[in-house]
Amino acid sequence: MQSAALHRLFPDRLAGVRIDDTPEGLSAIHAPDCAAAIWQRKPLPGFQAWMDQLSPAQLPRTRLILRPAGVREAVRHACDAAATPDGEDRTRLIDDIAALAEIFAGVMRTPYLRLRLDVVTTNACRKFHVDAVTARLVCTYRGTGTQYGIGRQNADPQPILTLPTGTPILLRGTRWPEQPRSGLLHRSPPIGGSGESRLLLVLDPILDPEDEI
Repeated sequence: MQSAALHRLFPDRLAGVRIDDTPEGLSAIHAPDCAAAIWQRKPLPGFQAWMDQLSPAQLPRTRLILRPAGVREAVRHACDAAATPDGEDRTRLIDDIAALAEIFAGVMRTPYLRLRLDVVTTNACRKFHVDAVTARLVCTYRGTGTQYGIGRQNADPQPILTLPTGTPILLRGTRWPEQPRSGLLHRSPPIGGSGESRLLLVLDPILDPEDEI
């Protein structure tokens, strides 16, 4: 059930976008009229302060196809490679990414995932679009969150909404058997020249890794 806090954080509500304050709400992506599902949550203040003070070079980066059970170890290796400082907050980051991977795999009923951790400092993917996947989970752990909205006739959405940092969104892609299309588009926020660095988690479902070679 959606709480009063959700209405305060998301005052502009879009048709086809479900918002819930529990991870179970992400399963709404299977509802016929749902183009995206958002798990509204707030990062712990201490964790976010730790994340925001890290040097961009200390943020983990990786891109792998693996089973959900292997995500925790993969992220741990990525943190080791980036010299992400060890401690309670690093463990919390690793555990959260592993938990999101398990939740996403369960919702999408997929045996494998494409795990991507990107550090973004430019205007990457600044154009509004729909991803060429069945569905995609995106969560920004540091920096400005993903922007989204309903676009019509090749125009940018109006209004443009921005997800809070730490809020996962599960979006349908072009390979989802949906007709007609909802018109929901998203993008990475344009941050070029601002000095901002974002840590972005992206999860895609993979049925057969050999098909991705």
